[in-house]
Amino acid sequence: MQQQYDPGMNPAGANEIAFMNQLRSTFDQLPNDIDLYLFTAPGMDDVFAQSIRQVVRAFREVTDKIRFREFGLDHDMAHTYGVTEGPTLLVSPEQYNISWMGAPMGEEGRTFLELLIFAGLGRSNLSEQSKKMMARLDAPREIKVFVSPTCPYCPQEAVNGIQAAIERPDLVSLELIDIQCRPDLADQYQAHSVPQAYANDVLIGKGAQQEEVFISSMLALEAQTIFIPDSDAELVETDLVVVGGGPAGLSAGIYAERSGIKTVVVERDALGGQVATTPIVENYPGFPQIGGKTLVDIMVTHALQYVQIFKGEEVLSIEPGDLIEVKTTRRRFKTKTLLLATGASHVHLGVPGEERFSGRGVSYCATCDGPLFKGRKVFMVGGGNSAVTEAMHLKHQGVDVTLVHRRDTLRAQEVLVHQLKEAGVPILWNTEIKAILGEEKVNKVEVFNNQSGETATLDADGVFIAIGYTPTVELARKAGVELTEEGYIQHDDKHRTNIPGIYSAGDVEGGYKQIVTATGQGSSAAMTIFEDLINPYWKEKAALESA
Repeated sequence: MQQQYDPGMNPAGANEIAFMNQLRSTFDQLPNDIDLYLFTAPGMDDVFAQSIRQVVRAFREVTDKIRFREFGLDHDMAHTYGVTEGPTLLVSPEQYNISWMGAPMGEEGRTFLELLIFAGLGRSNLSEQSKKMMARLDAPREIKVFVSPTCPYCPQEAVNGIQAAIERPDLVSLELIDIQCRPDLADQYQAHSVPQAYANDVLIGKGAQQEEVFISSMLALEAQTIFIPDSDAELVETDLVVVGGGPAGLSAGIYAERSGIKTVVVERDALGGQVATTPIVENYPGFPQIGGKTLVDIMVTHALQYVQIFKGEEVLSIEPGDLIEVKTTRRRFKTKTLLLATGASHVHLGVPGEERFSGRGVSYCATCDGPLFKGRKVFMVGGGNSAVTEAMHLKHQGVDVTLVHRRDTLRAQEVLVHQLKEAGVPILWNTEIKAILGEEKVNKVEVFNNQSGETATLDADGVFIAIGYTPTVELARKAGVELTEEGYIQHDDKHRTNIPGIYSAGDVEGGYKQIVTATGQGSSAAMTIFEDLINPYWKEKAALESA
């Protein structure tokens, strides 16, 4: 029976009821029942097993499509399905080879919901490109995807594995492994940064991959960096293509569509950009303090009311002209205008061992990887807002963290510096990391004091790096967009670049690296585009030059 809306109910309660009713409707339309088998060791009742039961119970209150059974590891069913460790949850084991080691909580709650829906549908919903590749698979693939409930990028990679296992149950098996539940497996595979994906024990992906890139990596048993679509890719005609789904791109999409401009947003990675992995955002207007991922979810939900978002697509090329042609990993766009809101990426230290131990003790995301280092010794490198915020986040997760800064004062805001001192995070002043050392994973760092000239080697289980960002301008450069001496996109006060019809907004322009600044630039650029579509400035300029 559906819950009824009470006019006196607060908006949050009304939204929750609407969501639950929509969820019931979705499950009611699924053609297949979903069997869930939980295997635990005799007497086991740890937090993960309890959480699995709690989550499953919640879903069973929504639908009678789910059939749940629990067995001990000494039961014949465990032998039948080859389960030797607990807690392990099998999903529709008569049809698929999908197991979950851990509890579907936090970010992985979304993954679990999608898994149930795919199993209930009995189909993968892969793109046609991916289905063509999967049809060519002629040998078994045993996939392992390492995830964490605190990682906003993990659901994308986990769903890639789920769709592959649903599409080819005859050849593909999948293990979803929570690094907090199974740190032993994380250590065994050096999966100290999530998400990471393996196929037949070969690393095929670090970080969230586009669907087609994941499938091609799985087929090749080698990490792929790009997927070139077939020539029959879908064509989409629009007024504006926004490249980038961070705060600037999402804001631009909202304001453009509200102005009557047909707009699409294309994002290759997780929506929200850097904000999605920021533990706490302070003083965004309306929110004295809010989780970065929570803020992103609010922005994306708002944007989806107006604009179509193409998530998990990488833009391969931009060809300027009267109509700008944009080619992605899945389709082509023909558009009158284009906005580059491609943001910025992490700056690397550039020291020996950094690249080698990336994902094996070296991390750029405390939100994603912090839980694995609980009780361990790590160094956070940097002196700005991001480094200080993430150092405190690690401290609150129970990580033994020390901040390393090359100067004698921090660049972070005073309020953050005060909070850092109150949290008791020690600081190595005037210190630079010169090398990251280890065998299979990080176990030491070599540091240099630039005042005393002394060098020391310190024990370490991990190194987190937050020393700034570099603008993502490769697409702009290839398209012929002019850059500043600092490497940012050159633009006028209305976000116009040197190429008619191409604009920029957000961190890719330089200036203040603030979320509120990026959203303002995105909306401002959208207003400029609206005006220019009515009266193209480049046509007026050409007319004046020819007069």
